[in-house]
Amino acid sequence: MPDLRSRPYHSPIRQQQADETRRRILDAARRLLLERGYDGTTIESVAREAGVSPQTVYATYGSKRGILAGLLDRARFGSLYLEAVARAKDTAGPVERLRLVASIARRVYDAERSELDLLRGAGVLSPDLLDLDRQHEQRRLLAQAPTVESIARSGRLRPDLDAVTAGDVIWTMTGREIYRMLVADRGWTSDRYEAWLGDTLVNALLAPE
Repeated sequence: MPDLRSRPYHSPIRQQQADETRRRILDAARRLLLERGYDGTTIESVAREAGVSPQTVYATYGSKRGILAGLLDRARFGSLYLEAVARAKDTAGPVERLRLVASIARRVYDAERSELDLLRGAGVLSPDLLDLDRQHEQRRLLAQAPTVESIARSGRLRPDLDAVTAGDVIWTMTGREIYRMLVADRGWTSDRYEAWLGDTLVNALLAPE
């Protein structure tokens, strides 16, 4: 008879409670950042606003920087992002996958713009945001690996490119700086940016059929 004690226990109710606690902490932190700024927002004040203990905040996010990361991740990876990722997983064709990469990049950067403006307006120091951005960029590079592998398996990758170089191209072209230059600085619409990025990735990475 199997030892049931060795099996991990997953409680949907407990997971739902944990998700709700995270939401309350982030909502509370966002309100306080708007009202008091970064320096005036403490872990203790966030805990009071969220109706939890400071220990719960520390256990959930670790620090104020962890809360900042949580706010940015919530903005970046919302429902539109998840829908686009789900479509990408069900898409086999390399052209369609690259166009979905462009769609995902557009949704992430559209969503994070207001959150970044909030954090900068609340007096969050550049070093804090810079450190979080480095972590995000590393995660972004890793998250794009399945797309690169899929294109390489399809046989459509340009013969002068290897998978590592293709990954570097995707990572570079989907970077925030290009989005900022075209959408924020040059006034492109998000739709135009997404269409251009999709075309650029297809032309840069795929060999003609």
